[in-house]
Amino acid sequence: MSIGWIIFIIGTLGWHIGMYGMFKKAGIEGWKALVPFYNTWCMVEKMELKKYWFFLQFIPVAGQFITIWICIKFVEHFGRFGFWHHAAAVFFPLFYFPYLGYSKSERYAGIAVVKNYKKSGAREWIDAAAFAIVAATLIRTFVFEAYTIPTPSMEKTLLVNDFLFVSKSTYGPRIPNTPIAMPFVHHTIPGLNVKSYVEWIHIPYTRWFTGPVKRNDAVVFNFPVNDTLINDEVNFGSRVTYYDEVRRTSRDRVWQDYGDLIITRPVDKRENFIKRCVGIGGDTIQIINGKLHVNGKPEDFFPQSERYYLLQVPEGVYLDEEKLAELGINVRVSQEDLRQVNNTLYQVNITNEEKKNLKLPPGYILTDYIFDHRNDLFPYYDDSTGKTWSADNFGPLWIPKKNATIQLTRDHIIRYGRCIRVYEGNTLEERGGKYFINGVEAGSYTFKMDYYWLMGDNRHNSLDSRYWGFVPEDHVVGKASLIWFSYENGPRWKRLFRWIK
Repeated sequence: MSIGWIIFIIGTLGWHIGMYGMFKKAGIEGWKALVPFYNTWCMVEKMELKKYWFFLQFIPVAGQFITIWICIKFVEHFGRFGFWHHAAAVFFPLFYFPYLGYSKSERYAGIAVVKNYKKSGAREWIDAAAFAIVAATLIRTFVFEAYTIPTPSMEKTLLVNDFLFVSKSTYGPRIPNTPIAMPFVHHTIPGLNVKSYVEWIHIPYTRWFTGPVKRNDAVVFNFPVNDTLINDEVNFGSRVTYYDEVRRTSRDRVWQDYGDLIITRPVDKRENFIKRCVGIGGDTIQIINGKLHVNGKPEDFFPQSERYYLLQVPEGVYLDEEKLAELGINVRVSQEDLRQVNNTLYQVNITNEEKKNLKLPPGYILTDYIFDHRNDLFPYYDDSTGKTWSADNFGPLWIPKKNATIQLTRDHIIRYGRCIRVYEGNTLEERGGKYFINGVEAGSYTFKMDYYWLMGDNRHNSLDSRYWGFVPEDHVVGKASLIWFSYENGPRWKRLFRWIK
């Protein structure tokens, strides 16, 4: 049994033992304190609160705060109104409730004391601030959250320094894996470089009122391969992951060089990414000469999605941002939208809308730019397999679907082994050409979750599923819904309050 469960059991016992004594002092039969939910019903009745407070406890997660509030009100009926008394009731009920229940100096004061008590001005401010923090935390966790675009991988649909609202209710609110955490920060306390959460209480993946992720949704999600990372943003970060370094050298070498910097993170505390969902569970995706195909059918490009092309220009012509603007092409050198290959050849990052409306002068020739084969693409085939995938010629690859079954073959282990081991929490071993899941020989495997394939709209400048694989459903945070502010050398007024397509 984990230390978290031991603490939880001891805390629960302390809570009920303390409540037993408090109930008896309040004139309620002690055994009623030992019955879950009935005990809070008895408190609500005794304190003459509105009955709906009892039923509000059944709201997922938020109901826990209602239960805490009911307990605090019960403490007030013992004449304890001070901030530290309430803090003790919230954080140390294991000790505080038995003290109120069994100390001879403590007694049940009743409703009259509560009605006659008047809070100080400072206390009113403290209570208001506490309510605001709780309310904002609940909204941020279950309804919507603000998010800022940090990289150009979704351009030009979403630009760097676009400020978004991410709807968490679209796919159903996800219960935090780590419920005890500092409000309003993600995984690290700013300035201190220490975790903002505790891991000894861990809640398994749970999502309420689930809704499906649809193709072409702009999705915010937790970076799947960020379960283990080298905590050095300067040299690593998301572009050079722990697993990239292991494949480049070896696991032993990485731990030897960076052991003190290697950390793990639970699902909900991994880095937030945003990409477009181009494939859902059960789909087969393939990229042919830069064109995405889903289930054998070519997919239309979004007008604002972009990719690199080669632009040949006449001798003596020099291309810069101003010259390209005259041709109807808007680039930013800072985002590597323009690269000079030689005196007459340039790489330019062009949206589909720009390409459609492009009218080039004589001597200007635009051709597709296709990425070459590389062996660091998912699913990391070695040369012996004969795979020659690239970011522009990729697949076909089937996306795992909940309750779908695959046969355990070498090729399937390469493609789906991480899903089986890491995302779905199984042991997977090969012994003598046979496969064993959780120690039992198996010829097939049935997936427990849906998976998704996500890619950036800036197809040649995006770290996406082509490089690290599938996104499990428990990593999905929410849908990017609205741009509420945008900034680059001043507000980009035309982008304010735009719905994201």
